[in-house]
Amino acid sequence: MAMQLIEVVIGGVILGGLYALVAIGFNLQYGMARIVNLAYGEFLMGAAFAAFWTFTLLAVSPILSLALSVPVTFAANWLVYRYLMAPLVRRARDREQLEGETILATFGLLFVLRGAATLAFSANNRYYDYLGAPVRILGFTYAANRVLAFALACAFGVAVWLILTRTRFGAALRALAIDPVGARLVGIDVRGMSALAFAGGGALVAAAGTLVSTFLSFNPAIGIEFTMKALVVVIMGGVGKMMGSLVAGLLLGVAESLCSFYLDSGLTLAVAYALFLVVLILRPRGLFGTR
Repeated sequence: MAMQLIEVVIGGVILGGLYALVAIGFNLQYGMARIVNLAYGEFLMGAAFAAFWTFTLLAVSPILSLALSVPVTFAANWLVYRYLMAPLVRRARDREQLEGETILATFGLLFVLRGAATLAFSANNRYYDYLGAPVRILGFTYAANRVLAFALACAFGVAVWLILTRTRFGAALRALAIDPVGARLVGIDVRGMSALAFAGGGALVAAAGTLVSTFLSFNPAIGIEFTMKALVVVIMGGVGKMMGSLVAGLLLGVAESLCSFYLDSGLTLAVAYALFLVVLILRPRGLFGTR
């Protein structure tokens, strides 16, 4: 029984690593650019379809397709910020108004992107077999594609952490997250940095979408699920707190894995929101949030 529990927990950690990567990208957009992007998951969905088509039609590894989907999604998110979000930022009187208007704008963008994907690809589930062979980890067996996805998610997460903590660019982003007005006063281009943070979040969710596509079936409706999980993880960990996103993502992955094993896989969403409510009651500002 104890061995089964360890196996389930390790599987949850592997899944949680992907949740953490998705949440870190959302945290760049929400915690630093101050945009609540409800269309966030649609870019994950788009990257998943890109990986599917390049693999099935061109026999190109989905990992290699990252070289296309990540920069394209970065550019697409920069354009979304420049032409859709920036006008809302300029006219917003305070953060509450900005959050409300961006929620409405990205809610509409969500349905535009999902509708376009449904027309282009149909609503059918897609799946492809990539590295489905089993590998042994600490005496337990897991699919190689899941292990690879976790390893790459960790690599992306470490890269973001190094940029934020070891570079002047990262210091400017952290200043932006703490106080945009103060950041402007010390010479930081707040609008330009916000656009880059928003685009960077899009690039990370594209990477996550490619990795998710290697072991999960997907369709044009998958985006909203990951958007909501990203929002849950970010609020659980603390807005603007990347370490919080990592810990909360791993916690959510383990909770869902335990639920699937001991209860029912259909209850994972309920467990995720129950965990979210517990954290929200006990730590309203998140696990790593500060007053």
